[in-house]
Amino acid sequence: MSMKLYLESIVVSCLQILILTVLTVSAVKLQQKFKWREVEFDWPSLEVKQESIKSEKYVPSNNLPLGLDRWKDKLFITVPRWKSGVAASLNFVNISDGESPILHPYPSWEANQLPTEIGTKSESNPKLLKDNTTIISTFRVRADECDRLWVMDTGLADILGNPVQYAAPSLAIFDLYTDKLIRRHYFADSLLKEDSFFANVIVDAERGDCDNAFAYMPDLGGYQVIVYSFSADKSWRVKHNFFHFDPLAGDYNIGGVNFQWTDGVFGMAVGKRTRDGSRPVYFHAFSSTKEFMVSNKILQNETYSQNPESYYDYKLMGDRGPNSQSSAEFYDPETGVIFYTQVNKDGVGCWNTAKPLNPDTQGLVDSDSDALVFPNDLKVDNEGNVWVLSDRLPLFIFTSLDPEQYNYRILTGKISEIIKGTPCDIY
Repeated sequence: MSMKLYLESIVVSCLQILILTVLTVSAVKLQQKFKWREVEFDWPSLEVKQESIKSEKYVPSNNLPLGLDRWKDKLFITVPRWKSGVAASLNFVNISDGESPILHPYPSWEANQLPTEIGTKSESNPKLLKDNTTIISTFRVRADECDRLWVMDTGLADILGNPVQYAAPSLAIFDLYTDKLIRRHYFADSLLKEDSFFANVIVDAERGDCDNAFAYMPDLGGYQVIVYSFSADKSWRVKHNFFHFDPLAGDYNIGGVNFQWTDGVFGMAVGKRTRDGSRPVYFHAFSSTKEFMVSNKILQNETYSQNPESYYDYKLMGDRGPNSQSSAEFYDPETGVIFYTQVNKDGVGCWNTAKPLNPDTQGLVDSDSDALVFPNDLKVDNEGNVWVLSDRLPLFIFTSLDPEQYNYRILTGKISEIIKGTPCDIY
């Protein structure tokens, strides 16, 4: 080979390496929208804030964002009362806000204040709040196609400290145009188990048929799902073996912390309507790597869902592979892709539901050992964007967070872009 051809081959090789490097760099597809070292709130006044700090009703380091959802220019952000000193559990910021925006309590500041006494209770009624607009502690919320915000309120405060059950777990539903409460539904004691815990709400609703909406609340500690019918204003529980955790998938290593969890059914996603009018409901336990599916018609039929024959209506879709435990999932109706968090991989995964579910068909749309340490919640908006909230929860629970670092982040990405080059790509 001549010296000229040799040099030309070197140049070509260098260009190829450069192109690959650029492509690798551009593969970081989720863009950071918001970040906080510690969150701040829209206080009624400076005096109220100072008094709250003095009385320890507000402890900044105890306020950890966990859930999110978008409605128009609002991005709702939940702050569960894991510990004492949480200022407001349900909040929002505006999409147009700056890098570290303050949180605005929703529907009001007053609604997010803990009651001075525990709600009343009788044999026929669970613990009730005097004011049904009160939000005790919520982990996740859902803004539906009918412009309503569904809030799963655990009714439990200071979970990791000295727990207080102010009220029974309940669903609070708000009109997003007026910010007024539409309805509050308390779960009867007969639906609850000793270890019941509700950290998610999935809404099955369609515009044009809003009164016929259903909500599904996975009970991660009771290994069951509570189903709520909006039209009947009634709830019931559904049990199945697939709602339990996998004993081989309960070990986690996140952010340098090793721990074990036994959380059962947790992530759920409602798929596209099929020819027979039903919709598939995909679900998985948190401590599991397997994905399952059942028709929404099974869950919505209170009588049949209790029948032992319904056991065989639940289907195993497949296994995502080792270390693929997931806290949340969401179905995108435009692509048929389910996006899900990957807590052990500091990332976000995807699965095209038109393909079989196995490790080879799973995509990792992004992974970041700093920005995505414990991606906790994930949603898809109606503009084709994925929104992800990461919060380093294991460090918050088992060790401590460094207030000098950015601990909480919200990232977003265009679906058409983030699935390119993955097994989920449909384009």
